[in-house]
Amino acid sequence: MNAGTSSLKLRVLAPDDGVLASADPPPVGTPEADAALERFLRQADRIGAVGHRVVHGGPDLRESVVVTEDVVRRLRAVEDLAPLHIPPALAALEAARRVLPGVPHVVCFDTAFHATIPEEAAIYAIPREWTERWRIRRYGFHGLSHSYVARRTAELLRRRLEDLRTVTCHLGSGASLAAVRGGRSVDTTMGFTPDEGLVMATRSGSVDPGMLLWLQRHAGISPAELEDALTRRSGVLGISGVSSDMREVLAAADAGDRSARLAVGIYVHHLRQGIAAMAASMGGLHAVAFAGGVGEGAARVRRETCAGLEHLGIQLDLAHNERVGADDSDLSAEGSPVRTLVVHTREDVEIAREVRGLLRPVETGSSFATVPSRGVG
Repeated sequence: MNAGTSSLKLRVLAPDDGVLASADPPPVGTPEADAALERFLRQADRIGAVGHRVVHGGPDLRESVVVTEDVVRRLRAVEDLAPLHIPPALAALEAARRVLPGVPHVVCFDTAFHATIPEEAAIYAIPREWTERWRIRRYGFHGLSHSYVARRTAELLRRRLEDLRTVTCHLGSGASLAAVRGGRSVDTTMGFTPDEGLVMATRSGSVDPGMLLWLQRHAGISPAELEDALTRRSGVLGISGVSSDMREVLAAADAGDRSARLAVGIYVHHLRQGIAAMAASMGGLHAVAFAGGVGEGAARVRRETCAGLEHLGIQLDLAHNERVGADDSDLSAEGSPVRTLVVHTREDVEIAREVRGLLRPVETGSSFATVPSRGVG
């Protein structure tokens, strides 16, 4: 179960990760949506466990855990760290637990993959008291996607994951980069909340904190107004005035809309900056992998981004870049020292991998049960 801000993706996976059933109903919260979720779960055959994607686990929940009332309580306590994401995920979790109370439910955190980031990259240059008292640090997000894309990149290149330095680019409505060295995240663009970093569909990404203080002091803008503007009315939507959907913005740019062209240019500029910074964090680069709706579907964004990174050894096969389909692909020009790929991210597979790692099957007579294989909470 992958609950987003405006979507709910449901997948039933077989032991070999084959998709047995799928649905994308509206997020829970209305009688119709709740009924659609219940129908799907009751029709799906022999569910042994349910894995739930949750964006932020806060400072304490840093790995996948079996859901208990205490886990739910701790998640509610950190809702304000990701107010667009955690509430719909908790609503979906509670609805699924009502329908399937007899199977284990596991929450898998997007922040967990980034728990390996060293302090030099994770700690902000703020008063130490803030860091220690409120545990403010860079947590990073989209970890399930970054983890899958890094492993899949190694498979496509027929290289050992442990030997690769890869920048994974999750470019969807939210967007972030990760520096993955030897299969471990060592840096990322999102931070304490999912609002830091790249320009996104409706989120501004990184901005000058002094600007925010100025707006509060001189323009009288409240924290609630700032939050709404920076998370819902900024980014590609705010710059272009056209749409938050990159496909519509690219079409408007091609038709001559100056604001749309500027939105694409700013988006690509920050993306290039971020990729170069991630490469620097790893001390080198073997591959760049594009994923997410924009990363997988926008050939122009990939082309313009890579055109500004040739000094890093990135050389794109332009014809191949335009022909990307449903399959994962290596888009590199022949002889390119750094490989450029498109990977169709599978957060459902990564969630299933986490659930299987946490639970071990136990045959008990004619029934099937699961028990934790490591501590929870």
